[in-house]
Order: sequence, then structure tokens, then C-alpha cells
Amino acid sequence: MIPPNPFHDPQPGFRRLRIFGAGGSGRETAWLAEQAWGDQVAVEFVVDHPRYLDGPVNGIPVSLLAELELADDARFVVALGDPEQRRRVVAAFLAAGHRPATLIHPRAEMSRFVEVGAGTVVCAKSSITCNVSIGTHVQVNLGCAVAHDVVLGDYATLSPGAMVSGHVHVGRGVFIGTNACIINGRPGQPLRIGDGAVIAAGACVTRDVPPNTLVAGVPAVVKGRSG
Repeated sequence: MIPPNPFHDPQPGFRRLRIFGAGGSGRETAWLAEQAWGDQVAVEFVVDHPRYLDGPVNGIPVSLLAELELADDARFVVALGDPEQRRRVVAAFLAAGHRPATLIHPRAEMSRFVEVGAGTVVCAKSSITCNVSIGTHVQVNLGCAVAHDVVLGDYATLSPGAMVSGHVHVGRGVFIGTNACIINGRPGQPLRIGDGAVIAAGACVTRDVPPNTLVAGVPAVVKGRSG
């Protein structure tokens, strides 16, 4: 019998989730947390500027990052799609002593042969098969598919509907756009997407992507520098 995914239950003593960002991604992440943990975990939005303190969002309170108190029962995730923005905000949380959560929707399918780093969010209807390594603070959005022998580097973003085939290494801070697909590499010779690369929405990647480049099209070709 396959044991249940341990990320579907909050860790002992974890009773509050702080979600950075109260926009669309943040509201979706709050819904994800509700679906995963129900009323076991209370949710709070966090922002980094007083201009965003307009009162509760969808009934959820909003607090300022600089004023957050450390709490043993609280964890955080960062609901920003841009990998570099996410990295900067995570650094601010960690520097202040806050600890990350790992949040996986109960309707995401994952084998027990998947490693998931702290701070990572996996949304509903995503499927992650076997022998997959997911780094820290990664976003796997709605309806993504990640096949066998894939590595997703820290701070990578998979937008809704992204497809990553087997034997692919996705570098640190890579952004993969909506409905993009990455074809498979081979055992011992994975297809590699370099750190900081951006894969445009709808692109089909058939070969290695250099770091810090933007690729688009079918098949995908380099269009310029990312960022």
C-alpha cells in the first residue's frame, strides 16, 4: 500500500499560513490552503507596503511584512509568479527568521518517489510522476504535468498547463509560460533549460536552452535575453 503524501497534512504545531501577495495568485493559494487543510490552518495575507493594506481580501486579514512577529506555529509561502521577485521576498522572510511551508493541493497527483523542497506550491490537477526532484520555493501551477526523471530548480515557475517530459533539468529561476511543453531528454543526457531562462507561452522546447535567454515558438528558438 502506498503511504499518503505527507504534505497533505500540516506539520505538528503548524497552525497559521502567511501568504505573501494578496493578488490573484495569493487568492488562489489561499483557496489551495483551504482545500488542503480546511480549518486546521488559519490563513493571513502579507504585503510589503502600506498602500496594499486596504482591509481583508476575501475575508482574509492583510498584514505588513515588516511588522510580522515570529511565531512557532506560523509558516509562509510566496505567491508571486516572477521567480526573481519570489527569490527576493523569500530572502526577506528568511532573514527575519520566518520558516517556509510546503503546500500541495489534495487533487494533485504525486508518487512517493517525488522530493519536494520547502516553500514549494503545487496546484490542483497537476501530475508529478516518479523520480522527480523539486527544489525550494517552486511554483507548479494549475494542470501541469511533470514526467519521470525531472529536476525543477529552486524558484522555478511552471505556469498553468505547462508540460515537462522525462529526463529534463529545469534550472534555477526558470519561468515556463502557459501551455508550453518541453520534450524529453535521454537517460544520462537530459534536456537542459539554463538558469534564469524564460519559455514563452505555447512554446515547444526541443533542445537545450541557454541560461538567461527567452525562447518562443514551435519549435522554440532564442528570441533574446530574459529579464
